[in-house]
Amino acid sequence: MKLTVLISQKSQGWLAITCLCAALLASPANEALARTLEQVKSLGAISMCANPDALPYAASKGDLPGFQIEIGRAIAEGLGVPLNVDWIFPRRRARVVNCDMMLDTVNDPEVYKGRLLLSRPYQKTGIGLGLGPNAANVNGFEDIQKGQKSQKIGVMIGSVSSVVLGKRGFYTSPYAFQSDMLEDLIKGELFGIAISPATMSYYIKQHPEAGLRLVNAYDSEPELAWTVSVGLRQSDAALQDMVNAVLEKLLADGTITRIYAKYGLEHRLP
Repeated sequence: MKLTVLISQKSQGWLAITCLCAALLASPANEALARTLEQVKSLGAISMCANPDALPYAASKGDLPGFQIEIGRAIAEGLGVPLNVDWIFPRRRARVVNCDMMLDTVNDPEVYKGRLLLSRPYQKTGIGLGLGPNAANVNGFEDIQKGQKSQKIGVMIGSVSSVVLGKRGFYTSPYAFQSDMLEDLIKGELFGIAISPATMSYYIKQHPEAGLRLVNAYDSEPELAWTVSVGLRQSDAALQDMVNAVLEKLLADGTITRIYAKYGLEHRLP
């Protein structure tokens, strides 16, 4: 079920293909390219992979770099080295550029055992429920009438949300891109959408006049919830420990909360 979640969600953010990425990065040919803490210090920099056109996650152009880039910079600063960003799409190209970090990696050590080391989780997230102005009394999927075309929910094709909601009898409509779902919600063609909280929150911040609303519906839906960590590609425990120590400081002093707020996101500590 978790593999379905990771592969099927929004292509703009890293949640879309985290497990696919892990499998591709795990080949023996890549193990020799791993960077340990000693190698990072010797190089004098740490790198991360990011999508060049995926706000609020990351962007190579414009005034806002994206919250993944800002968190990555804060981690690098805490390690005492600069951050190099390898702009890639799709995420599986991480094995080509050999980046060290991948932010927003779903925190599931069993999935990545022997392939990625994971930091402590720094954000709780999952599948949110995006709603239009005509859904003022809805506070979760349980408030939506099942089987009613007038309360149709947009879902990503093949995603865990499409499976879970479909089995429960909700009237759903499949989409290949979250941006298309969001557009139809704005036009009133959908009652709600199962969407990345980051994508929805960022749109609401940019367009408050649209009257849209996000409900963290995953709070009452364990199958639609997860936490995210920093994925370290074939690294060592020493670098993992250092990244964890830096994250503890960034969480304690509010740095990560402030970064998320800049993009309209709520920081939800696991």
